[in-house]
Amino acid sequence: MKLSRRTSWFLTAFGAWSMIIWVTFVKNLWKDSGGQAFTGGDHSQPTAFFWIHLTLAVTSFVLGVLVGLVGVRGLRAGREQSVAG
Repeated sequence: MKLSRRTSWFLTAFGAWSMIIWVTFVKNLWKDSGGQAFTGGDHSQPTAFFWIHLTLAVTSFVLGVLVGLVGVRGLRAGREQSVAG
């Protein structure tokens, strides 16, 4: 499958964006002081809210990395094709 340069850049940017967003989300989840993520405000007893959102963040991060890698591979393939052609 051949990706256009525009699509490859979009996928690469989407992957980078996903990494930034989900790392920030997990940092904010860890800093939660409202009692949603941890019982009693300390980090000894995570709640179901914490586990569900951590699972969401990790899954989305991994998918973002994979999408970004597809974009990078598309960019590399396009570059190699333009050098060879």
